[in-house]
Amino acid sequence: MVKCNDIFSERAKSMKTSEIRELLKLTQKPGIISFAGGLPNPDAFPVESTRRLINELMDDMPESVLQYGSTEGITPLREVLAKEMTERGMDVGKENILITHGSQQALDLISKILLNPGDTIVVGSPTYLGATGAFRAFQGHMETVPVKEDGMDMDLLDEKLTELEKKGCKPKFLYLVPTFQNPSGATIPGDKRRRVLDIASEHELLVVEDSPYSYLRYEGSPQPHLMSLDDEDRVVRLQTFSKILAPGFRIAWCVGPKDFIEKMVIAKQATDLCTNPFGQYVAYKYVSEGVLDEHLEYIKKLYNEKRLAMLEAMDEHMPDYVEWNRPEGGMFIWAKLPENIDAREMFEKAIEKKVAYVVGDAFYVEDDGHNTMRLNFTHSSEEEIWTGIERLADVIREEVKQKEKEGVVKETLITP
Repeated sequence: MVKCNDIFSERAKSMKTSEIRELLKLTQKPGIISFAGGLPNPDAFPVESTRRLINELMDDMPESVLQYGSTEGITPLREVLAKEMTERGMDVGKENILITHGSQQALDLISKILLNPGDTIVVGSPTYLGATGAFRAFQGHMETVPVKEDGMDMDLLDEKLTELEKKGCKPKFLYLVPTFQNPSGATIPGDKRRRVLDIASEHELLVVEDSPYSYLRYEGSPQPHLMSLDDEDRVVRLQTFSKILAPGFRIAWCVGPKDFIEKMVIAKQATDLCTNPFGQYVAYKYVSEGVLDEHLEYIKKLYNEKRLAMLEAMDEHMPDYVEWNRPEGGMFIWAKLPENIDAREMFEKAIEKKVAYVVGDAFYVEDDGHNTMRLNFTHSSEEEIWTGIERLADVIREEVKQKEKEGVVKETLITP
């Protein structure tokens, strides 16, 4: 009998399961209030509109929606997306767009066409776990730049790139989520966005702008998209319908220079031939008939109420020594515990108290972030949010008291 481990490629041997996916299995126990997954709320799914649009498609064009499609994606969807993006300041044609099975596939394809084993990518610290998983799968080496409340530190980014150049290392690209970052919720302000491109130009660097949450702004002023500021064809942009329509369709799109998209198309042909046309046609009707705009207003109101509920609950229940941000949009709140409290070590204790979160260290490439956690506010009801935050606050207090007894941390010395 063949031993599988003997025949696996070096790439396969280096692959690891998603930490978050494994942790989420523990959150499925009855009665647990979970702030762990990055899940849209089922109340945000446009069931009746989707049923109507599907019936129309099946009545009008079943031969198209049930057939194979082109690798690039169906032309009507690419055209309407190009029009919508152009109206938002991005000079885009349908030839610049590839429809993918979620943005995760786009990250995989980008890695596939750009990375040789050992190639360097620059990412934030912390950063999106799905991206680092894709880069690791293609044996990429990641260099990190700290992410602050206003996004990636531009001074340190410039220093990092200069340092790498002195070592003879030229990164393949910079990956960042500039708006309501996953996990930190940070947004890069407009003036810093221009500097991102200036630094990228100076160091001749490709920029991958992942933007799954930019539609989900609840307060404050929209910031310009990096692609709208780009006049050197330096930005590749990822967007998705998963957070604003339904993740089950698995419809996203990647936008970039024509030759870059053409290479991604070739890579995609070897993977799945085409993204499912059925979901693409549904998404097309949502955009072209204006149904998505109306739906966006509904989900923004729904999610904002949940965001405000979580922030208010944290203000009321969390001890003073816990810090957290107040994001203007997106799906997550990023919380920081006292330095010597390990959120991973505390996780099972939280599960026992029937509340769950995502451990922050999972979002770090290096060994860091042990005292951080990501809280999702979109999936739970407001009642669950209040109950869950109260439970979590109690777990944190108990953990701090236990560490204080052990002499690891003194609660009285912890400042807000």
